Amino acid sequence: MAEAFIVAARRTAGGRRNGKLSGWHPVDLAACVLDTLLDETGIDPGAVEDVIMGCVSQAGEQSTNVARNAVLASKLPESVPGTSLDRQCGSSQQALHFAAQAVMSGTQDVVIAAGVESMSRVPMFTPSELPRKAGLGEYTSPRMLQRYPGVQFSQFTGAEMIARKYGLTKRQLDEYALESHRRAAAATRDGRFDEEIIPVEARRSDGAGAAEMHKADEGIRFDATLEGIAGVKLLQEGGVISAANASQICDGATAVMVVSEAALKSHGLKPLARVHHMSVMGHDPVVMLEAPIPATEAALRKAGMKIEDIDAYEVNEAFAPVPLAWLQVLGADAARLNVNGGAIALGHPLGASGTKLMTTLIHVLRQRGGRYGLQTMCEGGGMANVSIIERL
Repeated sequence: MAEAFIVAARRTAGGRRNGKLSGWHPVDLAACVLDTLLDETGIDPGAVEDVIMGCVSQAGEQSTNVARNAVLASKLPESVPGTSLDRQCGSSQQALHFAAQAVMSGTQDVVIAAGVESMSRVPMFTPSELPRKAGLGEYTSPRMLQRYPGVQFSQFTGAEMIARKYGLTKRQLDEYALESHRRAAAATRDGRFDEEIIPVEARRSDGAGAAEMHKADEGIRFDATLEGIAGVKLLQEGGVISAANASQICDGATAVMVVSEAALKSHGLKPLARVHHMSVMGHDPVVMLEAPIPATEAALRKAGMKIEDIDAYEVNEAFAPVPLAWLQVLGADAARLNVNGGAIALGHPLGASGTKLMTTLIHVLRQRGGRYGLQTMCEGGGMANVSIIERL
């Protein structure tokens, strides 16, 4: 089977809700990232055979095939198609998998996997809440409810369930959140994000603020303290999850270019990494967020690897219990996990987070001289993707 190579990986800096990216139409923000990949690789735009873009809230400005609309707003010619997909938080990680599978099958040579989410302009839950309010019903069907009687599917409840199952205390979650901010702040001060972030014009939806370039993740609390994090109101009475130990609402876009070996030679491209393994798994939809654990175990078995073989891991910080439980079960090295912080500090732009984490993982491996990197994330409905790459 042919191999798939990543030759470019870039992202915007995260924008807080109603912050520096909230004035951007998500289609135009995504187009900026596509254009950057074309500029950096110098590839003929007409050589791109598809754009596969993750986006969770496909409504309003993100409706009607946001991927194709981003192509039409970019430097890519009209001949380049685009398709949008929703595997919840793993949407753009799945976009990467589809892009790599297309290349490995020999059916395509140059594919861009991307993601975009403007959580300021298209709020979370919009695709389910608006139809409900319009009398168009619920996404849960009678047969689903027959299989799961009395269940209200909720990621927030799932996070609480994981914390209880693995004996994680509120203090442990808050300490983890603090470390996420500290790592992200250190990475920003040290310039470790510079090569992965695309500076874009800051545009606030309210028009406030002077014109500037947005080139640093807006959600990082450089002055975060354990006391401050601990003082944030709990999301459920008697629970352990708060907004401070969960991922931040975020606006952002990101993209990764995947090519074949033939394309490397014909276009004179230099590979950053090789896609070593890809898999996806379904798990308990009630606990919902636990899937990265069995998915990682299965992926390592299929790849013939051990967790000790992996030099860096990116496990999405949807809620602090997710990476902490993953570390506990896998026996992984905490020093290799989310070394530049995670979504608690940097934000979680839903459909863009998959390729965002992959972009960071590639650059972390390059900076640390690591060989193998692993990425996984929990997904709504109880699923998880796992990607293993080899730095070249």
